[in-house]
Amino acid sequence: MMTIDPIRWGSALALFATYLGMCLAIWRARDARRIGRKLGQAGTADWLVVHASQTGSAEYLAERTAALLSTGGLLARSVCMSELGFDALASSGRILFIASTYGEGDAPDSGARFSSITMAAAPELSHLHYAVLALGDSTYKNYCGFGRALDGWLAAHGATALFERVDVDRGDDAALAEWQHQVSRLAGTSDAPDWEAPAYGDWRIAGRTLANPGSAGAPLYRIALVPVDGALPAWEAGDLAQVSAPGDPEHPREYSIASLPSEGHLALLVRLQRREDGSLGAASGWLCDGAAMNDLVRLRIRAHQRFRLNGNAARPLVAIGNGSGLAGLRALLKSRIDAGKGDNWLLFGERNAAHDFLCREELQGWLASGSLARLDLAFSRDQATARYVQHLVRGQADELRGWIARGAAIYVCGSLQGMAGGVHEALVEVLGAEALEALTAEGRYRRDVY
Repeated sequence: MMTIDPIRWGSALALFATYLGMCLAIWRARDARRIGRKLGQAGTADWLVVHASQTGSAEYLAERTAALLSTGGLLARSVCMSELGFDALASSGRILFIASTYGEGDAPDSGARFSSITMAAAPELSHLHYAVLALGDSTYKNYCGFGRALDGWLAAHGATALFERVDVDRGDDAALAEWQHQVSRLAGTSDAPDWEAPAYGDWRIAGRTLANPGSAGAPLYRIALVPVDGALPAWEAGDLAQVSAPGDPEHPREYSIASLPSEGHLALLVRLQRREDGSLGAASGWLCDGAAMNDLVRLRIRAHQRFRLNGNAARPLVAIGNGSGLAGLRALLKSRIDAGKGDNWLLFGERNAAHDFLCREELQGWLASGSLARLDLAFSRDQATARYVQHLVRGQADELRGWIARGAAIYVCGSLQGMAGGVHEALVEVLGAEALEALTAEGRYRRDVY
């Protein structure tokens, strides 16, 4: 019978523990270097400007804020909240947060992991000085909900506010000027020029077509616009058009651009909205009904980095959406098709095939030519039991997992209520929550929902 020498056994355990310790130290050092690279060496910065953005507004303001701090000689970095973890919070003394609110008070996609994991913990933040710029829309119940929750969480865990939170209602100029004033004070400069949004250009409607005649839903128009001066500006698939309607010029409406500059015009898919009293929506009513072909349409283009293809351009594309969300998806698909990429899959939902099969001829043509590898459609009113686009996701689970294994990216565009949440839940069921979080972190799961 073999006997065990306790002295030798203890020595072996000690050596093994030392080995594990060395491995852990190496892993931590490697992880710290990775975090440092991901944050652009943020540990050496005087300030971090952290943005949680859904459509790009917070990201744009973060870049302007970091640039303003830099004019005062401070080293400032603009980083996405998805890259901000416990280590960065522990090593940073000054952070300015610019946080959008998504839906009814939720964090935007880029802040979802921070909200669900970091904010669920109780870190000691007494070393941190911070400020919050909260972006929101007062027509929603939980106005600036995420920004306010973030502000409260930071204070509750010992962080010190540099100045009171600034809430911005639909891009309010006065609130943004207050933020700029406070940041200028921190930078030690008072001569920075006022921030100004890009100017609107004069456009005219070159074509307006009802895309869903006979539909049980609200009319949806495909509207083609061209600049009055004839010079078409540059934009990329995924970008947005802001329209300043005469009836409400202070609150521009944003629409996904459905075309590429190479097509010679800027196309929108606009749903005609009606208020409870039956009157037409200020922007949709103007674009779909009120504006004549020779009337000026005030429009500017806004880059939407989070919904551009960027690093996903060479990846297979899984495009999922409904209704007017086809606008953004159509531009993405067109961009890849023009680049000779045929590994595209569209899953799209609407009411009735007879009236709501948007861009029918084009989509079927792309499918026939191989420019679309797959086209899966769900028309909710065409059978006794309603069938939506999320049912397509579940029904094609194996195929979807195969596409993801081959490196595909998923882009979702369309309505926030119903579709976006339903599709997200279906993707969690098919791929798993951790896998979907990983895709989000990699930039392979992107959403433009409203």
